[in-house]
Amino acid sequence: MWTVFFMKKLVQFTALVLLLGLMAWYVGVLKDRQLLSDGLIRLHVVAASDSPQDQEVKLQVRDAITAWLEPVLEELPDQAQAEAYLRDRLADLEALTNRILSELGYDQTARVSLEREAFPLRTYDTFRLPAGVYTALRVVIGPGEGHNWWCVVFPSLCLPQTQEAFREKAASAGFSQTLSGALAREGTYQLRFFLLDWLGRLDNFFFSGK
Repeated sequence: MWTVFFMKKLVQFTALVLLLGLMAWYVGVLKDRQLLSDGLIRLHVVAASDSPQDQEVKLQVRDAITAWLEPVLEELPDQAQAEAYLRDRLADLEALTNRILSELGYDQTARVSLEREAFPLRTYDTFRLPAGVYTALRVVIGPGEGHNWWCVVFPSLCLPQTQEAFREKAASAGFSQTLSGALAREGTYQLRFFLLDWLGRLDNFFFSGK
């Protein structure tokens, strides 16, 4: 009798501990999702068309903007200050972009804005970002009918060429080890990344319905 009672209580206690552990893990995933949504600034460059020339111009514009922004944004402590800095300099960034286009002999101009935008899952050489709604520095060249180029200008994640360099940048941006591992495609964090992406897709669904 007492053995049955004890076993039942043990099973209930074990189930409660597992449930609490699962809830704590899921709360951590939600916090990571919020950090990605509120802590990053994406760079979104849209080419005029898919012609080889327009695609090459897109990449040269990307290089000029990242070269101009990276050393400045690295000195700023958080996303809010980086966003304020960019908002104050949208006209300068547009002028820079149009100067590059003019120097290339290009007959199109660009529009630069800072806005919230829905992004799909994106995989890079050393990391991946889940789908979701992010703040984006958006550069549209000409009619903007070509393929996009996406990355992250704050924190500066566009340029790291190795996973170790990515991890260093991610740690300096306040990413937890589990979030960095999920973004760096480490096998033990596959489920975490799946949920981050699923939550991001859900954000995109509601964002597009506004």
